[in-house]
Amino acid sequence: MGEVKEKQAIIKKLRNKYRLTISNESTFEEALSFRLSRLNVFTIAGLFSIVLIALITILIAFTPLREYIPGYPDGQMRRNIEQNSTLVDSLTAELEKRDRFFRGIKNVISGNDFENTVEDKADSIVDPKYKGLQFTQSESDSIFRKEHEAEEKFNLTISGENKARGISSIHFFTPLKGMISNSYNGLIGHYGVDVVGPLNERISAVLDGTVIFAEWTLNTGYVIQIQHGKDLVSIYKHNQELLKKPGEFVRAGEAIAILGNSGELTSGPHLHFELWHNGKALNPESYIKF
Repeated sequence: MGEVKEKQAIIKKLRNKYRLTISNESTFEEALSFRLSRLNVFTIAGLFSIVLIALITILIAFTPLREYIPGYPDGQMRRNIEQNSTLVDSLTAELEKRDRFFRGIKNVISGNDFENTVEDKADSIVDPKYKGLQFTQSESDSIFRKEHEAEEKFNLTISGENKARGISSIHFFTPLKGMISNSYNGLIGHYGVDVVGPLNERISAVLDGTVIFAEWTLNTGYVIQIQHGKDLVSIYKHNQELLKKPGEFVRAGEAIAILGNSGELTSGPHLHFELWHNGKALNPESYIKF
């Protein structure tokens, strides 16, 4: 009973009315008067505090004042964060290209024909439904191959050039279908063939490989060089535009450049194509049908 009486007494005190009077000090005339209770004072003070906190929160959240909060990034810092994020993505892409380039060089040195090189799906020109196919040689086909290789072993080409050992069985993709205007002639220093074709025609890679050079040169214009397996290097000159960069891995038949007429040593749109093996120039016509 005592506790109940104490609670009732506290509630009564909270509800008791008090008069707040403001008077003129000289005349003691009453200027303003308020009738309040403790409960009214607590209620008004609480509501005022809530409204004040809400206004301050809105003011900070939707005005530049929030930038003065310690730890909150300002506009310049946010722009730097976005720029750094873009640079990190670009750096990651460049590192992936560099790693792919090193893997290609490693495969070339080891002579494994890029079997361990990672392949992007977009880079493949082979229909996925044909990737699982396996071909076997029949007995008659094997006999025919051996007889043909034995006949060709001591055969010389028209230009007197022996076919490079170990690459005679490689299937080269034609870089450009067209008419040959100038054939290979090592005696005069023309170490390739000139293939004439329509302007803006695509130039294709002859084999899988890694781009080791893709730049502009004064005499031969835009040039791209690709390192392949078995110590083979293919060179494509006088292009209008290059589609690949150094370090990129390309597949046979993949577009690498656009046919053009760039450089000083040219008289019209054509491709000057060279094929090198172990540092020696080969006659491309002995291996590729243009």
